[in-house]
Amino acid sequence: MNARPQPPNSTPVGDAGNSARNGDAPGGVAPPARIAQTALYLEVAERLRQSIFAHELAPGDWVDEQALAADYGISRTPLREALKVLATEGLVTLKPRRGCYVTEVSEQDLDDIFPLMAMLEGRSAWEAARKCQPEDLARLEEIHARLESYAAANQVDLFFEANQDFHRLIQELSGNRWLLQLAQDLRKVLKLTRMYSLTVDGRLQQAMAEHQVIMAALRQRDADAAEAAMRDHLLAGRKALARPLGARPPAA
Repeated sequence: MNARPQPPNSTPVGDAGNSARNGDAPGGVAPPARIAQTALYLEVAERLRQSIFAHELAPGDWVDEQALAADYGISRTPLREALKVLATEGLVTLKPRRGCYVTEVSEQDLDDIFPLMAMLEGRSAWEAARKCQPEDLARLEEIHARLESYAAANQVDLFFEANQDFHRLIQELSGNRWLLQLAQDLRKVLKLTRMYSLTVDGRLQQAMAEHQVIMAALRQRDADAAEAAMRDHLLAGRKALARPLGARPPAA
């Protein structure tokens, strides 16, 4: 009996596994270069992000792409892709024919951002009060205790980082990924004001008192009170940043 005809350029079924294992499939196996390139620009974006948050690249600074590419040991292609990511986050501004600059946050920006933050984080606290479990509350209590310790010792940098953890955990406990994403995107922009916030003038203790009200509402599972306390906390942070430059305190 004649063998069943095979389609043009086909491999007999019985040989398919061996062919694939031997690397004889048409075209071979696609190299992972594209995946590596994607990982590279994301890694570069995170490195730049941390440099901006630490004010190694300060607001208003021109981003020297050539120097950064040389420092990082990379080509300018992944660097430019990374800068596009940061531009979508509002951390840098791409200006035609002028290059890339670290974003400067204006007073109008703060007026626009803080009410949004108050609304988003207030809702997060409302959701968290309704949904958090005893183990979740214990995690918040642990961060809250660290905040109290840092405030008492006037350890502003440590307070700032623990404060970020506190707010993010409440956002996560809301169980609403959209709230988390929007709030975190806005918080990245607010981090640009960090250096101003480190000139403490009583705001550290005031922020700690506001946190105590938030925690009391969460312990009681009082969603409305938690929302109001968080909203007031964020709006108080805006008022604090409106003080003269030399007296600016930590942001909420």
